[in-house]
Amino acid sequence: MTFADQVIAFTRDLRPPDIPLPPGFEWLFPYSQAETMEALTAFYQKYYSDTRERTFLFGINPGRFGAGVTGVPFTDPVRLETECGIANPFPKKQELSAQFVWMFINAYGGADAFCRDFYITSLSPLGFVKDGININYYDDRHLRQATEPFIIWNIRTQLDFGGSREAAVCIGEGQNYKMFKKLNDTHGFFRELIPLSHPRFVMQYRRRRLDEFVGQYVDTLARIRPGQHSA
Repeated sequence: MTFADQVIAFTRDLRPPDIPLPPGFEWLFPYSQAETMEALTAFYQKYYSDTRERTFLFGINPGRFGAGVTGVPFTDPVRLETECGIANPFPKKQELSAQFVWMFINAYGGADAFCRDFYITSLSPLGFVKDGININYYDDRHLRQATEPFIIWNIRTQLDFGGSREAAVCIGEGQNYKMFKKLNDTHGFFRELIPLSHPRFVMQYRRRRLDEFVGQYVDTLARIRPGQHSA
């Protein structure tokens, strides 16, 4: 099976696990929508139809306006169409994090170059909603504890697609990195785990330094792409 085949099969079969979430929390599960599955299938078949080893970047969990719509992490309907050439029926709303992610993807060399070396996913492959608002898995102590086994399963399962164990990028230097580092120290998923600023943080609070943060991503990716690791 190609890398794309494995991603598509994983996503198609993904279901909210039988885990009781804390009161008020619900799973964000977009993959039951035919349009979302069609969009992500087109994306992965276009860029991942091979058996190359890739270095992984891990976000937090899908949100309602990026992967929660298109099924592709940090890729809103606008970028899916303009950057990837994949027409889609979704309202063309921009998502803040997607804007930054596609800046560094383009600075790296564009979708073809980036996807040849890297794969973006999330620690939790499903998102969470409370009172109609996006929630991160670490925002509530009970939610974090309840979902930890699911996150561990997700990392192990997706690495089997063809993930490099030399290094991974943690998208987010705060709570996401704290959680990920603890898991990596315990389970030894990667030899090196590198935290980088979260796109939303950059876009909201460091927009005047965009070039600097894009450069940090590109420099890091150039160093850790498969075959180039030099920790």
